[in-house]
Amino acid sequence: MLPPPVRRLRMLTRYRVLLMGDRTRDTGRLETMLEDASIKLSSVASSVTTVSARAMLAALIAGEADPEVLAQLAKGKMRSKIPDLIEALTGHFDADHARLAAAMLGRLDQVEVSLAALDKTIETASRPWAHQIQLLQTIPGVGLKVAQVIIAETGGDMSQFPSAAHLAAWAGVAPAIHESAGHRSPAGARHGNKWLTSMLVEAAVSASRSNNTYLSAQQSRIASRRGAKRAQIAAAHSILVSAYYMLQRNEPYHDLGPEWLQQRHEQTHTRRLVAQLERLGHTVVIDPAA
Repeated sequence: MLPPPVRRLRMLTRYRVLLMGDRTRDTGRLETMLEDASIKLSSVASSVTTVSARAMLAALIAGEADPEVLAQLAKGKMRSKIPDLIEALTGHFDADHARLAAAMLGRLDQVEVSLAALDKTIETASRPWAHQIQLLQTIPGVGLKVAQVIIAETGGDMSQFPSAAHLAAWAGVAPAIHESAGHRSPAGARHGNKWLTSMLVEAAVSASRSNNTYLSAQQSRIASRRGAKRAQIAAAHSILVSAYYMLQRNEPYHDLGPEWLQQRHEQTHTRRLVAQLERLGHTVVIDPAA
């Protein structure tokens, strides 16, 4: 059984995931309602909850219907998109839409307040693992929230897992293998810890946008052959394996670099060719080119 501090941290981080899910769903409902009014704000703004978008929605709710006036409420970089905003804000937003939008924005505000308070509680609860959380954040794509979830779900104690492979299988990010009559074939992903897996995949997506890192190169290579989802699971697996050894050895992340996979592929290919020649009776001496 996990120690009480770990169980408490896990309870808090899991509740935060639920609240974040509520926020995502409520944002989606708001976008759907705006589309019913032919307001395509989300096609121009990155989100209907940005500062500029909130200002425009507040004006819509207050009764302003002129798209040009609404578009002028854009702030910062959004001002370069004013012509697109005018088109996106041309619709038939009526009183019923206004009441629904006000209610949905109020609910989103409540969730944000709850999340802010919960983040502070989690920060306090995770202080015993402050060093481990700092180490984990050296992994590309792993931010504070992901690091806290890794600690909450694993307990931060890697001695309870016989190996990194065992941890990956327990979490559900190791590929399942179907074996029959001596033949082994992939059988999809395992069922595991959904709380940990979802955050690891989120970290993998973030890592895919990093520059000159092993994780970004790994995902690019796998995505080109097997699709983005499998690439994300593979990167999530790499992140968790790295976390296992980092916490076990108490050391920060060491990036292998974007060329490591290509170098390993070339070395494997070389060994395969040498083995083929040796089976044909040749003695092979490798002399690398200058």
